Amino acid sequence: MIAPEVSPVLQAQLLALLILPALGAVVVALVPARREPAARLLATVFAALTFVVALVLFEPSVHGGGRLEVTPDGQGLFLPAVELHTSWVPALHLDLHLGLDGVSYPLVLLTTLLTLLCCAYTMWRVPDGGSGRTLAALLLVLEVGIIGTFLALNLVLFFVFFEVVLLPMYAVIAGWGGPRRRAAARKFVLYTLFGSVLLLLGVFTVVTAAGTGDLTVLAGGAGLSRTTQYAAFALFAVAFAVKAPLWPLHTWLPDAHTEAPTVGSVILAGVLLKMGTYGLIRIGLGVAPLGAAWAGPVLGILAVAAIVVGSLVCLRQTELKRLIAYSSVGHMGFVLLGIAVGTATGVQAALIGNVAHGIITGLLFFLAGAVKDRAHTGDLAELGGLRESAPRLAGLLGFAAIASLGLPGLAGFWGEAFAVVAAVQRGGPLWATLAVIAAVGGALTAAYFLRLLRRVTHGPATPLVAALPRPVPSGYEWAAWAPLVLLALLVGLVPALVLAGTGAPVEILTGGPW
Repeated sequence: MIAPEVSPVLQAQLLALLILPALGAVVVALVPARREPAARLLATVFAALTFVVALVLFEPSVHGGGRLEVTPDGQGLFLPAVELHTSWVPALHLDLHLGLDGVSYPLVLLTTLLTLLCCAYTMWRVPDGGSGRTLAALLLVLEVGIIGTFLALNLVLFFVFFEVVLLPMYAVIAGWGGPRRRAAARKFVLYTLFGSVLLLLGVFTVVTAAGTGDLTVLAGGAGLSRTTQYAAFALFAVAFAVKAPLWPLHTWLPDAHTEAPTVGSVILAGVLLKMGTYGLIRIGLGVAPLGAAWAGPVLGILAVAAIVVGSLVCLRQTELKRLIAYSSVGHMGFVLLGIAVGTATGVQAALIGNVAHGIITGLLFFLAGAVKDRAHTGDLAELGGLRESAPRLAGLLGFAAIASLGLPGLAGFWGEAFAVVAAVQRGGPLWATLAVIAAVGGALTAAYFLRLLRRVTHGPATPLVAALPRPVPSGYEWAAWAPLVLLALLVGLVPALVLAGTGAPVEILTGGPW
């Protein structure tokens, strides 16, 4: 079998997705401290160039999507439309294997967009605690690690990129966060390191048993026994569940979100959590389908527990950012339910749920940050009547909340609705029960977001809100929020924007014995 020819220009563009932000981080870090505004502008330029490169790759990666091939021994092999495969560490037989397909492309594009918006945001608003130049450089380093994770088609390379984000995110939370930022950052690191150890063990297990870490070769569990797939999936599932996060491994998330600066929360919720769910799809389902089938019911039960527990906790929350953080636990539960079902419908529900959550929750954290910057508190009891003094801000918060609760026609609807549909289609008493409970969890999502709006936007303005400074959003805030508002509408109305190129890769990823 001969791999398809890939244009050197496309390969260069693929590599540029990593080189541009990495080079940008170095250049920004070298700019003298006295020229900090120029450094933040430079970071925004590099982020913009990376976003443009991602946009240019749209046609071949999404609408082409790659293709399925069948080897002489009957093994399915997925060949991405855009691929770069070269020797990395010859002595250890490790390859630099990067690729882009319909599964990874929407997440790469979302990463580049959110990084651009966050870098641009720092040009006007730098949180207290440190240099804006350093913060912008760290955002670019985070972009390298996250994009690299979505591009890697080699298990060892995937692990390397997966770990790149650890220290930069720790630094962002600990350096520019709230009063309890250091404790939250340490908790984030400890949980992530626990997951990293399990991920490394899973990589070692697979590479040792199969003799390769190439994900295109390993697709469908090629060369791995049933026992190896069971062990590998168990290790991968727990490792990625920490990052997703899946209940009960979620307790680091509310603290990290509450203490992180606005741009840190946007990146954390928008794309960093997606590294866990993407890993479960690309590696869990793709490399160990027998293990995924074996563990699917347990994963489904935990996913539904996350939906219900996250919603119930949100109903009791009194702090704005903490409520949004716990809502992520519930929303990612729907994504994990789709993955647990393991069918094409379930995986596609997970893929669009990933993107929708990144768009909407990124917007919610931008808005929550704007409210806290003005009011200097996130206490819901002190934020009542926001529509009386800041109607535009209240209206945007209402739009984001309604999108997040899954209103049809907005981005949040498709992932959650079709995760439930996929569970019903899977059949059997267990999956039917999980579908019903998940649907009830969706109703609870509506309840706590409507409660949030009633507490924050409605009623008479509290003294704090009545004296709110800068009630009208500024130009730079509109520039950061408008793309996310537009995307929440577009993805809700045209879900094919996300799912157009997922057919072939999802087919090979769900080719196990379901």
